[in-house]
Amino acid sequence: MFESAEIGHSIDKETYEAELPALREALLEAQFELKQQARFPVIVLINGVEGAGKGETVKLLNEWMDPRMIDVLTFDQQTDEELARPPAWRYWRALPPKGRMGVFFGNWYSQMLQGRVHGRFKDAVLDQAITGAERLEQMLCDEGALIIKFWFHLSKKQMKTRLKVLRDDPLHSWRISPLDWQQSETYDRFVRFGERVLRRTSRDYAPWHVIEGVDPHYRALAAGRILLESLNAALANAPKGKHQGNVAPLGRSIDQLSLLGALDLTRRLDKHDYQKQLVAEQARLAGLLRHKRMREHALVAVFEGNDAAGKGGAIRRVAAALDPRQYRIVPIAAPTEEERAQPYLWRFWRHVPARGKFTIFDRSWYGRVLVERVEGFCTPADWMRAYGEINDFEEQLSNSGIVVVKFWLAIDQETQLQRFEEREEIPFKRYKITEEDWRNRDKWDVYAEAVGDMVDRTSSEIAPWTLVEANDKRWARVKVLRTINDALEAAFARHKK
Repeated sequence: MFESAEIGHSIDKETYEAELPALREALLEAQFELKQQARFPVIVLINGVEGAGKGETVKLLNEWMDPRMIDVLTFDQQTDEELARPPAWRYWRALPPKGRMGVFFGNWYSQMLQGRVHGRFKDAVLDQAITGAERLEQMLCDEGALIIKFWFHLSKKQMKTRLKVLRDDPLHSWRISPLDWQQSETYDRFVRFGERVLRRTSRDYAPWHVIEGVDPHYRALAAGRILLESLNAALANAPKGKHQGNVAPLGRSIDQLSLLGALDLTRRLDKHDYQKQLVAEQARLAGLLRHKRMREHALVAVFEGNDAAGKGGAIRRVAAALDPRQYRIVPIAAPTEEERAQPYLWRFWRHVPARGKFTIFDRSWYGRVLVERVEGFCTPADWMRAYGEINDFEEQLSNSGIVVVKFWLAIDQETQLQRFEEREEIPFKRYKITEEDWRNRDKWDVYAEAVGDMVDRTSSEIAPWTLVEANDKRWARVKVLRTINDALEAAFARHKK
């Protein structure tokens, strides 16, 4: 895979200087067009052998283009803030918005390669990391991103020669780091595992570009040309996300039975039992969040449901049990301009809690397969692939020790109408009722169908859905609290084992 990058590519100075002005002008024009269209972000991943000119090439690209529109980021050792969250969190929050370019050193490929080369994990873990990288890149590209992956290469002999030259040059010896010398000793392992990663992750939507790094003129022009060709091809393409794709129909029950229809919405608690159970479950939750095992976990609670189903009241009863410093409530409404410039999961990744903390989402990432599906804000191809993307997201949360609890609060149409009318009559509740709420009642059956598909396709062992019978608010609030407590206790028991 690296043979053609070890044969001594070179470009003389005259050719380099003759070609450079036109290349620089074309790159600047493409960069300006990228900003003007603001249709997609550009993510450039920099990887390869130490000493192959990665830093020098990116420095040149910054000089050739407008550096104000390029974010160059290096992901070295994880900070305490990053270690307290899933591994992908540090990359998600650094993604460039549409119309900008992000250059990532020390990205997800660097982390997996260094870990395997130095024996911190075995092949099975490397393969899991490779699969995770493929899924991440597939999703980013499906959301419209342009991903350009560079591998700068040197043969073993070329690498050692370059290091010796730099070592003996007083003006440039500072550029040699301990990592450079270390990699000269592990070169064979690094290249072997690097080939495995490139072979598995070079896909049509995000191919690898291998560049020989010996000659600086060749290296710079090659990288510049690839970047320009990739930008121009993406700018010339029709906007992504508009195609329907091959979307197979979802299977429907032939007898029309549904999970929501099977709920017993007559469940109730009288006032005395409610007060007794509410206080007991609130005290239980307060104790669990102060438990020493909570230091190894975080908690995410997702609240979805019919309009007027009582999500706000249930959330208040959960929050009432806790110190406000222990939790955060994230209300989700229509995305802002900043959020629309990113993949849809970005605005949720940035709110992922650190260990020991609790985040409550009032509405959530499930909007992609509910309101966006029903209202036509995304294509069938978009919301169909979202089921898998959401499952991947929640699996990453779970693997990092986050307990994910998901609630759908269900009421019948008669109860909803009664609550709507009450809200219009009570002055301090009028803000809760909008024209959109009344309009959504006309789509009751369509939303019920979407909820059934959502639960069927995203209720997993690691993040199951809890359907809450919410015609009686007392019953719903106690069931929510008890479910959270049971989930935390189960997680603590598994960790103990």
